[in-house]
Amino acid sequence: MKISASLYSNKEKELTDLVKELDAYHVNFFHIDCLDTPEVFDDIAQIRLLSKTPIDLHLITPSPEKYFDLIEKYKIENVTFQYENLKNGLIIPDHLKSNFGLAITSETDINVFDRYSDICSFILFMTTTPGQSGGEFNKQNFKKIREFRSVYPDKKIHVDGGINAELSFIMRNMGVDAAVIGSYLFKTDFIGSAMLNLKSDIVKSHYRVCDFMLEYDEIPVITEEKLTFENVLISIDEFKMGFTNITDKKGTLLGIVTNADIRKGLIKNLGNLDRLDVHEMINKTPAYICEDDTVSDVLTYIKNLQFPVLFLPVVDRQKKITGAIKFNNLIKGES
Repeated sequence: MKISASLYSNKEKELTDLVKELDAYHVNFFHIDCLDTPEVFDDIAQIRLLSKTPIDLHLITPSPEKYFDLIEKYKIENVTFQYENLKNGLIIPDHLKSNFGLAITSETDINVFDRYSDICSFILFMTTTPGQSGGEFNKQNFKKIREFRSVYPDKKIHVDGGINAELSFIMRNMGVDAAVIGSYLFKTDFIGSAMLNLKSDIVKSHYRVCDFMLEYDEIPVITEEKLTFENVLISIDEFKMGFTNITDKKGTLLGIVTNADIRKGLIKNLGNLDRLDVHEMINKTPAYICEDDTVSDVLTYIKNLQFPVLFLPVVDRQKKITGAIKFNNLIKGES
């Protein structure tokens, strides 16, 4: 996950010193909020003389067109338009070559992205008040991020607001491409320490698994009375997670069947596929976690497992399935 440092969140250092320090720690973008203030381009001009780090410009204005010439002049790499301020829509001239994104607040439905999906390559989820530093991450954005990833798999996801080390881990796990970091980056004694924490898997716990897991209706589940080889294949194919959960009538987790379990079953019965028994493919002692576990609990648990995991079922205290966590975004790495 890339880090976009919100320059105006820093109130103490001169812009020149701040840019040089952030470059020393290899920040990926310089994030600049433009609350309908053309003066920010004077700062951009100064930054261009000091650094080659890309600019991540957030325009909060009802009239973005008045900034197009400046965007072209300074060759701004990323330009994000705040949806709620776009009273007359958005028409971008062909000569602008920036990467364009649409920012939405926590109260705005992701479906508004449809109108701009042809011109925007990413969305920016605003989890605190746009243009203001500080504030607490709004948990409802966890589900919105998952929904957006499902509806627009080819679009990138950026997040701005309340990101700390723990949320950085969660965002990376959810496949977020870039995070705008302000207060957390500049309120520590050393920016370098904050940067390391944002990339680390060692975090203090505040959020629980139930806050950010895939919820029940987002995961594959088959009850034992409907357990057939065909239904297992359909379930795995439909949800494209590489496994399906098996439960009893009450929803209690009985086990899981994975692609690997199916492959082993086929190999075992290649001489006579009629002997295939899906019940023999069930892993009845799968690794799983509790919905009340913290991020720290999860990390400790998976590090103590004797095998790598791509996913974990999530259960409540009665061992009823309530969701799942996927780890494929962390395992794939960050580009």
